[in-house]
Amino acid sequence: MTTRLRLQTGDLVFIAAWEEKAPRSCAAIRALLPITFDLVQARWSGEAAWVDVDHLPIDVPQENHTAYPSRGDLLLYPGGISVKEILFPYGPTRFGSKMGTLAGNHFATVVDGREHLEEMGRRVSWQGAQKLELTEISL
Repeated sequence: MTTRLRLQTGDLVFIAAWEEKAPRSCAAIRALLPITFDLVQARWSGEAAWVDVDHLPIDVPQENHTAYPSRGDLLLYPGGISVKEILFPYGPTRFGSKMGTLAGNHFATVVDGREHLEEMGRRVSWQGAQKLELTEISL
């Protein structure tokens, strides 16, 4: 049985495949599920939204990390020079903070619902914070 990460914000649904090259990050996220976050525009990262997970018990090393994710590549930043966060790129992105460029662990990739990424970005940019629900589903 295959499992996937389901992300829903409003009426937009995304299905993401777990990335095998980031097993500890995937396990850390799975341990939190189901969970709801406030998704907001990432000020320093370009066309991306993010959620603050600094208050959650996530302790993983860097693995499969990048500062230049593609749209739909979900990153977990495990902390260090900035707060722990999940980055959700919807367009061209260079992951960063007010401290400079960051590298996050690429732990999942949107495989279904990619056509809604631009609309998600429009909503977080123009309407503000959006509720984002994460659950795991079996296929």
